[in-house]
Amino acid sequence: MKPRVGFLGVGWIGRHRMEAMLATGAVEAAAIADPSPTCIKEASGYAPAVQVVDDLDAMLALDLDGIVIATPSAMHAEQSIRALDAGVAVFCQKPLGRTAAEVNAVIAAAERADQLLGVDLSYRHTAGTQAIAELIRGGTLGRIFAVDLTFHNAYGPDKPWFYDPAQAGGGCVIDLGVHLVDLALWALDFPAVSDVSAALFANGAPLGADAVEDYASARFRAGEADVRLACSWRLNAGQDAVIAADFYGTGGGASLRNVDGSFYDFSAQHFAGTSATALTSGPDAWGGRAAAAWAEQLARSTAFDSAARWFAASAEVLDRIYGR
Repeated sequence: MKPRVGFLGVGWIGRHRMEAMLATGAVEAAAIADPSPTCIKEASGYAPAVQVVDDLDAMLALDLDGIVIATPSAMHAEQSIRALDAGVAVFCQKPLGRTAAEVNAVIAAAERADQLLGVDLSYRHTAGTQAIAELIRGGTLGRIFAVDLTFHNAYGPDKPWFYDPAQAGGGCVIDLGVHLVDLALWALDFPAVSDVSAALFANGAPLGADAVEDYASARFRAGEADVRLACSWRLNAGQDAVIAADFYGTGGGASLRNVDGSFYDFSAQHFAGTSATALTSGPDAWGGRAAAAWAEQLARSTAFDSAARWFAASAEVLDRIYGR
């Protein structure tokens, strides 16, 4: 029998992850909840027999195997902990929590309940990232001593809560930068982090109280690597997005870059001196892979996976970027 999963929040992201999970054939959509009738109608199209419920409490009463959480960030940790404490596995949109303390509390709840915990840190799952990680871990690039991370978005979020630090936990760093910080730490096999510094700006001026940053630059050491991060909302970048992760080692380099300003299409290259060799190119439907992987793992076992402890690593870096 397939695991029965509830989907809490079925806006665009929630529906996309729902579609990706159902496409695996590994799970069944048992329930959906969202305050928007339009979102409910669209999500029901993926599973016409799905039960529509009012909220998380109603979902937890259905004896589900898993819940997918795609609600505003301020709700993630509390809703995840409630589900895990009820003995239900969780897949949560990023960020898992607004602070490292919230993230660690969710991880502790998952371990205590012995339930599977996943987070939608999807950039790990691009074919380019996977290929670069193989070069790093296989020693082809030598000792990695520098990493440059960039995520500039020519647009800003369209929901007011993103601009409230109490609800969002921060601005472009927690919204965009978290993906690349996680990507770098994962590719480097989660080394110890030190020497974190950052500069945060809003509307071109240093960040003030009761605001969130729309531009940030940060720097930290990850093991032996010097990591530089730049991210932004609404930057005049000449295209929709600039996304890159560049790794430089004593034996070579590698780069993941978005193609023609796309948020979804990436290419990856391996550098040796002045030569560049393509690692990947062309379409790569990576966006739902984190969700699909969690669904397939849930079908095998609902038990806690110790790899979930590493979700705290990027959250702890973000705390230090924010001076928390």
